[in-house]
Amino acid sequence: MKIPNRIKPLVEDGLVDEVIRPLMSGKEADVFIVRCGSEIRCAKIYKEADKRGFKQATLYQEGRKVRNSRRARAMEKGSRFGRKEQENAWQNTEVDALYRLARADVRVPKAYGCFDGVLLMELICDEHGMEAPRLNDVAMSAEQAIEDHQQMMRYVVRMLCAGLVHGDLSEFNVLVDAEGPVIIDLPQVVNAAANNHAESFLARDVNKITAYYGLYAPELLTTRYAEEIWAIYEAGDLTPETELTGAFEAIESDPDVDAVIEEIKQAMLEEQQRLERMAEA
Repeated sequence: MKIPNRIKPLVEDGLVDEVIRPLMSGKEADVFIVRCGSEIRCAKIYKEADKRGFKQATLYQEGRKVRNSRRARAMEKGSRFGRKEQENAWQNTEVDALYRLARADVRVPKAYGCFDGVLLMELICDEHGMEAPRLNDVAMSAEQAIEDHQQMMRYVVRMLCAGLVHGDLSEFNVLVDAEGPVIIDLPQVVNAAANNHAESFLARDVNKITAYYGLYAPELLTTRYAEEIWAIYEAGDLTPETELTGAFEAIESDPDVDAVIEEIKQAMLEEQQRLERMAEA
């Protein structure tokens, strides 16, 4: 097939020997199956910012650090150089996340590097050697749904222990091979400690993936893994080995009576001052 323009430099540099065929086209990238020597891999070509369908990207980027101060200033100003650096940061975030999560024992595709906006990574295959299906294309028994959901919750915990929240986890961002689920698509990954929206992103991730498995095992729909995981994380007790129950009961603290009385007094004082000003006028 015709070699996409963005992959041509990789062919010229000997990183890719052949482009076999397109694999998929998504909201932030196009993916092709390629041959690199004797191995079949995939090449993910990131779309430019104005062509991506990813909304509110700035929410995901909150808390990401840029080591180079010149680049950081350019990104803040939104200059042409800054926009280019912003794109590089968006792409390199996925590569860094893939390496970090692999070390954390989360099943993700193996990364081989990002070159000029093209990420080379492992092609996840099924037991027949064909590209693995997405979770949304897989039917399963209730028992299998419960087992795979538990595995996904373990991955969510390991990700959080590694300091990351996927931020866009759903049945469309999970592949299924002979060994189970594999998490993909990570350019929007969130810094759990530095992003103020991390808790809501994690809750959405967990609830979305639970809702899908709940189609096959409805009992999962009554679980509260998101709240349980975040509560343990905030308490500083979350580890990769933490055993989850799916149950969560919010602890209602007693109201601070003194603080309430003080607020009432302050409001009364402000009202009295307002009336006095009106009388003087």
